[in-house]
Amino acid sequence: MIKKGLLIILIGILLISFGIFAQAESKTIAVIVPPVENPFFGTMQVIAAAKAEELGYKTIKLVHDDDANKQMELFETVIAQGVVAIILDNAGADATVAAVQKAKDANIGCFLVDREITKEGVAISQIISNNYQGATILAEYFVELMGEKGKFVELTGRDTDTNAHIRSQGYHDVLDQIPGMEMVAQQTANWSQTEGYSVMETLLQQHPETKGVICGNDTMALGAQAALLTAGRADVICVGFDGSDDAIESIMKGELKATSLQPVAEMATQAAIQADKWIKTGKTGKPEKQSIDMVLLTPENADQYEKFAPKPKE
Repeated sequence: MIKKGLLIILIGILLISFGIFAQAESKTIAVIVPPVENPFFGTMQVIAAAKAEELGYKTIKLVHDDDANKQMELFETVIAQGVVAIILDNAGADATVAAVQKAKDANIGCFLVDREITKEGVAISQIISNNYQGATILAEYFVELMGEKGKFVELTGRDTDTNAHIRSQGYHDVLDQIPGMEMVAQQTANWSQTEGYSVMETLLQQHPETKGVICGNDTMALGAQAALLTAGRADVICVGFDGSDDAIESIMKGELKATSLQPVAEMATQAAIQADKWIKTGKTGKPEKQSIDMVLLTPENADQYEKFAPKPKE
């Protein structure tokens, strides 16, 4: 009877252990980003999900298309599915607060990457590039390329995105101090390559004297650069912001002249690591707001980077 009792206890322990193991295995992290057609967001999602899976989680990869209403619907869906954390590049600094609060109320931690929200104490982590620093180093190089004089246009990102304003502010804190630099137009292209092309096409007709174009991201810059080449204006200096592989390729071909690289790989990896630590301990060991400096990419160093990170050393 004693042996039989011990056997029953052992079987019970094994079943409990298996249940705990199975529960751990079934834990899921959602990774929600803007349109993955933009390589910046696509790379971010792949890296964050891969790191979470490496740490033992299942992942759900979703796209909100920069639509705050769709983002809220996705939050409600993954909350109902019982995810243990959400890694998010959000669809609006103000509009996202309610979605993140909803997750917090359900005891689901949110780990924001790239874009901040306008309220602290709701997300667990907000891991961003130092957009202001990246903008100022790019603007300084742009001034150098322009020879400290000439007319230029600026293509800005989505008005609802805090980063669009921070980058523009960084640009102007440098450019507005140079007497010979004159901005003749400033217009949004909403982070879009297609809009970058059409906006640049129109602005070039309105301001044929344009000598330079400074853009809020690489996709707009690539669109603007294509419009310049189509118009036979390869002489116009065009710079981007993000450090995408497409921008690097353009720089190495002598088309785009520079970009500021956001450390996407590091931010996405950190989001997954901090989510894992928070799930296991209730803390990340880091402050909520975390900023990582950016790197200026030019023809001299652009070939040393890929996938938003330094190339592995051979």
